Amino acid sequence: MTTQARTTLETFDNPQPNRDFTIRIDIPEFTCLCPKTGQPDFATLHIEYVPDQTCVELKSLKLYVWSYRDEGAFHEAVTNRILEDLVAATHPRFMRLTARFNVRGGLYTTVIAEYRQPGWQAPPVVQLP
Repeated sequence: MTTQARTTLETFDNPQPNRDFTIRIDIPEFTCLCPKTGQPDFATLHIEYVPDQTCVELKSLKLYVWSYRDEGAFHEAVTNRILEDLVAATHPRFMRLTARFNVRGGLYTTVIAEYRQPGWQAPPVVQLP
């Protein structure tokens, strides 16, 4: 069983491919390096997605996230790159990645990136009393 960081994402078959349902994953320990100073940047990643035929396997996601620990990246670039990699691996109906970076120099940064499969429409929201 490996615990080494890696850049590949594994998937498994969606157990309910005929139903729209949402998977939410919180990753509170994301780390990358500031490309200007080399100092660590810390963030919480929030992934929300509606799978199509496959779902992301969580251990591979954890090891994938670890691969950024020694990589320099601007917040905007790393957020979009992670979203692109997740979309390429899972081909979801919808995916949103919200990256909330911790304070740096008195500033908080939140980057939100989304993907929507062409033609997919979100089901209407049900309001219960």
